[in-house]
Amino acid sequence: MLEAVASARLALEHGDVPVAAIVLDADGTPIGAGRNERELRQDPTAHAEILALRQAAEARGDWHLTGTTLVVTLEPCPMCAGAILAARVPVVVFGAWDEKAGAAGSVYDLLRDRRLPHRAEVYGGVEEEACAELLTDFFRAARTEL
Repeated sequence: MLEAVASARLALEHGDVPVAAIVLDADGTPIGAGRNERELRQDPTAHAEILALRQAAEARGDWHLTGTTLVVTLEPCPMCAGAILAARVPVVVFGAWDEKAGAAGSVYDLLRDRRLPHRAEVYGGVEEEACAELLTDFFRAARTEL
């Protein structure tokens, strides 16, 4: 998680919300990484999780990411939760809770919804303080710029 926090700081360089994600294979080796790049790419889907999943699928040569773990600094949103489930990622570890748009237990719980054909184990609040502090500082600065 601390590696993801360090990567999230780099998103600040281009004005993006500081969120980062890493996909680990079964041995714990990183096979995909991403940080928010919506502003950089002018792409509403360029969330950290989506970019990390794409990179991991490319590294594996397969979109099925079974046997992996996704580590992300912020609770996934509904779009990212859907992508995580579509990729068959079995384990998700996240830092800060997203009380406005989280889809891993706070607002929604798509990752563990028994009505869906795939589910993930979810571990939230890992290094929560470090992850939340990045976001709090970012949004505080954004409000003062207005």
